[in-house]
Amino acid sequence: MNDGAGEMDIEAEIRDLKRRVGELEGGFGNLSQQMLGVHRDLLSFQQQVAQRFDKSQGQLALSDGRLGSVEREVRIVKGEVTGLKSDVAGLRKDLPKVVADTMRQVLREGRE
Repeated sequence: MNDGAGEMDIEAEIRDLKRRVGELEGGFGNLSQQMLGVHRDLLSFQQQVAQRFDKSQGQLALSDGRLGSVEREVRIVKGEVTGLKSDVAGLRKDLPKVVADTMRQVLREGRE
């Protein structure tokens, strides 16, 4: 009788272990499916990020080109402003003489 009860306990234990292993395997299968889904989502996200990065790189290159054009134009304008400053300085220096010469000529013509 002891043997029968011991065998039943062992059989019950085996059934319980099989049930628990089945639950673990089911949970693992579910987890595996979830991980595959996450992996697919990550690959998709990675592709989207790569596309956005490539697009941003293209826009940045375009902006760099435009900035280079603006810098060249600013250098040209700077050179022109420097030339104008020089011309204005020369005019400021020469203007009193020009006015004086003109006034002398006008006064001479007025006497004649």
